[in-house]
Amino acid sequence: MTGFRTLDEAEVSGKRVLVRVDLNVPVKDGQVTDATRIERVAPTITELADKGAKVILLAHFGRPKGEPNPEMSLEPIAAATAGVLGRKVAFAADCIGERAAEAIAALADGDILLLENTRFHKGEEKNDPDFVKALAANGDLYVNDAFSAAHRAHASTEGLAHLLPAYAGRTMQAELEALEKGLGKPVKPVVAIVGGAKVSTKIDLLMNLVKRVDALVIGGGMANTFLAARGTDVGKSLCEHDLAPTAKQIMIEAATAGCAIVLPTDAVVAREFKANAANETISVEAVPADAMILDVGPKTVEVVNQWIEKAQTLVWNGPLGAFEIEPFDAATVAAAKFAADRTRAGKLVSVAGGGDTVSALNHAGVADDFSYVSTAGGAFLEWMEGKELPGVVALAR
Repeated sequence: MTGFRTLDEAEVSGKRVLVRVDLNVPVKDGQVTDATRIERVAPTITELADKGAKVILLAHFGRPKGEPNPEMSLEPIAAATAGVLGRKVAFAADCIGERAAEAIAALADGDILLLENTRFHKGEEKNDPDFVKALAANGDLYVNDAFSAAHRAHASTEGLAHLLPAYAGRTMQAELEALEKGLGKPVKPVVAIVGGAKVSTKIDLLMNLVKRVDALVIGGGMANTFLAARGTDVGKSLCEHDLAPTAKQIMIEAATAGCAIVLPTDAVVAREFKANAANETISVEAVPADAMILDVGPKTVEVVNQWIEKAQTLVWNGPLGAFEIEPFDAATVAAAKFAADRTRAGKLVSVAGGGDTVSALNHAGVADDFSYVSTAGGAFLEWMEGKELPGVVALAR
């Protein structure tokens, strides 16, 4: 039994079910350009509709700052959602009050309705009790299927769970179960790969991981800060020299916890940051003063893959190099493919997340081969940092 209630325990037929979803999708000229987040919540919406629920979707879009803003209306998203679901999705011009009530009253069992942007009301982000009550008046049950917003204690992500019987949707359930396997109760050895540009954005994450994993692979611009802290000259590479004391402290914490820190031993360097720039692969101890590290080298990839081979569980956040431009995507692609092969062979549980990570795994063509890839961004990062997520805590039994 899970620590939260799932749809398996919910009687939904004939009930008004408020479903918090993440429909904060990219839109250009009124058209959704990437429907991934809609596709993620489709199983929950479809299941509830098929079971005879009146499905009422709650979502935010953009940052309207508590005021109605036509440019951030969810109305165009209703059409895109209907396209993904292959069934009609009605739209109401408000998420509370008369307009919402009238649209809900018109629903038959199995119908789907999207309410207007919850952030058009100041009470949403303030988790205002009166606004929560107004939202709760629209439903009999509450289902949260928006893990990506679970790190926010807002009315529609946390407040509603205290006024209505609350359940995790299928996407939320899958996310929480995957994360439990990743860091909650993982099978050891556990290896974490953390990349990206800056240590400053991931201090809490690194401090948490060194106490919970057997090896921490550090790549991207972050690795340069650690190398510099160790006394290595990284030339013109992206580097936060002022964070040398922090990097040293993280290495001390890792040593105390028995966590191996894996840093690059060789690197691909170039004089300019552009695709197919002239480059060379050298030891990290020999970076020219006028060059910058843009990827880890093949010897480092070999070591990373050896750690992946030893691991039973892999948690990945951030690329190893500047994967957006060739040929500096090589290390990230090689390690991702190796991890995907191990996962397909049933030898590894691999959990990845964060915007750049998802892009990198898609670029490598292996996102579907990982055990779980989270599109949650900030919530995934806060979970990796060991923080409690209000939207998840509210669903606890």
